[in-house]
Amino acid sequence: MGQQQDIYYVPSRSHWPIVAAVVLFLTVFGAAHWLNAEPGDSGFGKTVITIGAIGILCMFFGWFRSVIRESLAGRYNHQVDTSFRMGMMWFIFSEVMFFGAFFGALFYLRNYSVPWLGGDGHGVLTHQFLWNHYAASWGAGGGNGPEHVGGTFGTVEPWGLPLLNTLILLTSSVTVTIAHHALRAGHRGKVLIFLGVTVLLGACFIFSQANEYMEAYRELNLTLHSGVYGATFFMLTGFHGLHVTLGTIMLAIIWLRVLAGHFNKEHHFGFEAVAWYWHFVDVVWLGLFMFVYVL
Repeated sequence: MGQQQDIYYVPSRSHWPIVAAVVLFLTVFGAAHWLNAEPGDSGFGKTVITIGAIGILCMFFGWFRSVIRESLAGRYNHQVDTSFRMGMMWFIFSEVMFFGAFFGALFYLRNYSVPWLGGDGHGVLTHQFLWNHYAASWGAGGGNGPEHVGGTFGTVEPWGLPLLNTLILLTSSVTVTIAHHALRAGHRGKVLIFLGVTVLLGACFIFSQANEYMEAYRELNLTLHSGVYGATFFMLTGFHGLHVTLGTIMLAIIWLRVLAGHFNKEHHFGFEAVAWYWHFVDVVWLGLFMFVYVL
């Protein structure tokens, strides 16, 4: 019996890896064709990327269903649980590197590229001969791109919707922690309440950020074409918004699984993994709020 517990469970003849490879290829192929297509000839790329995106959703649904069924059948031992935890840790580490690259680009642009173009340090000749009217300041007051390209623009005030979004995410981090402690104590009703509140807070964040984007486009003329400031602003906040959206969907699925009685006090790594991911998203937003909106 002891030897049986040490055997690592490996699913046999799983078709989901090849399905994942196919739909991911379709998505990337469609995106590449869409981005490189001539004007008016992007229909094929859009169709392929749509098929690929739908395929990815179906693949996730089917693959996760298989894993859930295996878990409920008691096929996962301690060794498998450990591998799941290590896999989630490495996934979050890859996400740290992903956002670290964007924060690094923001740091380089603000502290090196913009001052150099303004004539500081190694950029003296560049400023003198190529762009001697460039104003080396970050934001709407500077020359982060010729005005005839993206036009003048305003910046989003940090003490409005961004501050509200910060309070929403910080509160959601507290509610998901309360839900986790309630699950470990075996109080399923309390878990459902606080996890449900977390899902609602995530949805509120997404709604608030959508309003912020509409205000930026319509009233501030802040778009992806607003020089390097607009590009970094929407890349950082947009990718974070995508992560919040995915995290909210995962929390909603976990809420349904708690409702179905899939977790208990000892075995609930699915809940823990999503909670880890949500805390990571919260920490990233704090960095965004400070370095993108405030400073």
